[in-house]
Formats: sequence, C-alpha cells, structure tokens
Amino acid sequence: MWELFAYLHDPELVARFQRRCGLFLVQDAHHDPERAKQNGDDESRGQQNRRWDHQDKNSNYKIKQNGGSRPQYEVRNWFLHVLFLVSAGLGNEVFYITCLPFIQWSLDPFLCRRLVNMWAVVMYFGQMMKDILKLPRPSSPPVVKLETRVGAEYGLPSTHAMSATAISFTVLLSATSRIQFQFEWGLLIAVTLSSLVCLSRFYTGMHSILDVLCGVLISALILCSTYPYWESIDHFQLTSSASPLVAMGLTILLNYTYPQLDHYSTTRGDTSTILGVGAGCSVGYWVDHQLGGTRHPLGEIPALLPPLTAGAVARGGARSLLGMMALLGTRQLVKTLSLKVLYSYYRVGDGDTGARRRREIEVPYKFVTYMAVGLVNSILVNRGFVLLGLL
Repeated sequence: MWELFAYLHDPELVARFQRRCGLFLVQDAHHDPERAKQNGDDESRGQQNRRWDHQDKNSNYKIKQNGGSRPQYEVRNWFLHVLFLVSAGLGNEVFYITCLPFIQWSLDPFLCRRLVNMWAVVMYFGQMMKDILKLPRPSSPPVVKLETRVGAEYGLPSTHAMSATAISFTVLLSATSRIQFQFEWGLLIAVTLSSLVCLSRFYTGMHSILDVLCGVLISALILCSTYPYWESIDHFQLTSSASPLVAMGLTILLNYTYPQLDHYSTTRGDTSTILGVGAGCSVGYWVDHQLGGTRHPLGEIPALLPPLTAGAVARGGARSLLGMMALLGTRQLVKTLSLKVLYSYYRVGDGDTGARRRREIEVPYKFVTYMAVGLVNSILVNRGFVLLGLL
C-alpha cells in the first residue's frame, strides 16, 4: 500500500503528464543523462544545452543566458495551455467571488446557500489536512511550476480538486428539486468541469496524482455523509434563533484552533477568508429570511429555466456588474478599515509590509473583511436589485 502511495506521489508522473500536454522543462542534457536520454525525442537540442539555476524546490526556476533570464519552460500546445490555466482559475478567489454570487442573483438563492455551505466545509477540511499531514508538493525539477502564490503550502489534499468536486456535484444534487433539466447532461457537465480542474493541477505542476485523488475522494465522502442532512441544515440555518450564534461561534473557534506551522503559509489566511465568507453568508441568510426577503423561482418547483432573451441577458449583466462593484467595494473598504484598526492596536507602522502576515493581524482582518462581503451579498445586494427593478 505504501509503495502505491509513493508511486502516486512521484513528481515524475506529473512531469510526464506535462510533457504529453506540450509543456517542457528546459533542461541540461548532461545534468541528468538518463532523463535527457528518455526525453531526447521530446526536447530540442537548444533546450538540452541550457542549465539550471540552483533554487529551492518550491520556486519557479529561471534559465540565465547571455546575462538575462528566460522562463524555464516551453509551451508547444497553446490550446491545452490556455484550457488548463483557465480551468485552474476555477478554483481561485476570483471565481468564487464572481460565480457563487451570480448563482444567487440570476438563478436561485437556494442553490447559492447550499454551495456556500458545502464549499466552506470542504475547503476548511482540505486546508486543515494540508497543514496536519504536511506532504510536499511535486518538486521542480522535474516538474514545471506555473503558480507561485501557494508555493509554501503543502500538497495533500488538493483543495482545487475538493472544491471543484463539491461545487459541481452540490449544484447537480440540489438543482434536481429546484430546476427542470436533463440529469444526464447535468452529470456530464459536472464530471467535465471537475475533471478539467483536477487535470489542471497536474498541468500547473502544483499537485501529485495522490494529492488530487485524495482531494476528490475526501470531497465525495463529505458530500455523501452530509447529503441526508442538507434539508435539516437549511431549516436550522434559516429559522433557528441560534443559527447566527452557532455560525459566528463555530467559525471563530475554527479560526483560532487552526494548526500552526513553523513557517508562513497562505493556507491560514485563505482559511480565514473561507470561514469569513461562510459566517457572513450564514448570518445574512438568516437575517434575510427573518425580513421575508428569501426568493424562490417563479411558478411551480422544479421550475423551468427562464428563457434567454435579450432583456434577460441585459438585466443579468447589470446585476453582475452592480453586484460585483458592491462586493469589491465592500471588500476594499472593510479591508482598509480593519487593517488600520489592527495596525493602530498593535502599534504597527503602515510601512511594515510583513505585518499583515502576523497571525493576530491576518486572521481577524481577513475574517472580518470576507464576513462583510458575505453579509452584503446575502442581504443588501438583492434588495438593491429590487429597488432598481433588476429582478
């Protein structure tokens, strides 16, 4: 069993996948004779005459030539390159802050609520397991690393794979009772999107096969074990007077009991972001329900998808534009104010660029910032759309 785990964690499998997809690491032929011999048919003679700079395994390598620097990789299939980079972006903050609210504004708030709940749970478990298990990402060389932000994070499990699986199949399982659609097509779309995100983690060199497989399996286990209780969770979240207290208390507790590392990693800040969004949306959903603002699709449920007319597209575009402006404005305002308050409290100068990495600053500012984003999304934005006649 351990031999199988070691094999699936081998970075050479990831490098082989990258080469099959047209992404090649620039390598010196005499630096590794065996690998140069294996890849001789795939790499040009010009590539084989270049050398590695000595850098740590989590950094992006650069090749120095004639006093300058060039990227350490060559792309030979630009279609796959763009496809996998876009797919990798489906697991980043930009996607979450655009896709999830769009579902609430233009499709069904019920689906958004389910998505936020499952996304927060799955992502928290994934982030926590990374910092408990502490398994490294694939090393470079032989792997080409196309992302730098998460280089200090551990690898197993892949939270991109976890979130893609959770989002795709939460929508599929939840939408069957709300919207009329052909289940087979929905299943095909869910499998395709989650598979593209998983494969993108190999292409970008950020995860081993073991990381991605474990991410998918853990996410599937969480979905299967919680699915029977989704209706009960919805009812408690919207109707119980204890719901806001549970949401706030639980997320704060999870924030401050998160595993500590001996070095800085983006997992802690990202976890505070996730918990902040989850807490803000949960409290917001409860408040919105108490105020009678919870919306449902028009007509009988499951409802037909609304026709894609020019007017519907225009209103959807206006909702997306105004909604994103509200969320990004909230994010920037609350982030600035919270950092000013924390810097003042801890007597940190504005010029101290590393201060926001300190635990006592990073955790509260990210949690408060994204809790505010969640509150604005779940309470104020839809009410603004009603006043403007966009719903």
